[in-house]
Amino acid sequence: MNSLKIIFCGFLIGVILWGCGTKPEKNDPFRKERTQIDNLLSSWHEAAAQAKFEDFFNPIAEDGVYIGTDEKEVWSKKEFAAFAKPYFEKGRAWEFKAIDRNIYFAGNPKVAWFDETLETWMGVCRGSGVVKYDEPTKNYKIQHYVLSLTVPNEVIREVMNVIEKN
Repeated sequence: MNSLKIIFCGFLIGVILWGCGTKPEKNDPFRKERTQIDNLLSSWHEAAAQAKFEDFFNPIAEDGVYIGTDEKEVWSKKEFAAFAKPYFEKGRAWEFKAIDRNIYFAGNPKVAWFDETLETWMGVCRGSGVVKYDEPTKNYKIQHYVLSLTVPNEVIREVMNVIEKN
């Protein structure tokens, strides 16, 4: 009888936890927009992996900014496209796959910011940025994107030493 009670309690706890996990999503007033942005970012990364130049650069706003991992990499869309074009022309630019992603709103569905953990050729990186809804195209556009290396706290001094030598 005790094992039956334990199984029933485990089942009940599981149902409660499952229910708690799904309620915020169902009540999310920006669920549709969050899905659009998630799809935009996933497609954007996929376009780079498949070297689809137009599909990669079209989602970036005309006045958008891309910040890479090097301190000198602060590019307008036009500058970033000029830098990246040779990579795309070779048939493969870079491959970033989202491990997880968070999308945030401040009461307005027209502007959102996000952070994502990415699997890349450099190891685990972080991407963060801002997207803005573009009325003429009826799509979100990437307004600002920052790519960062993640550095474990245990090795930060070693990384700082390498940076200081350059």
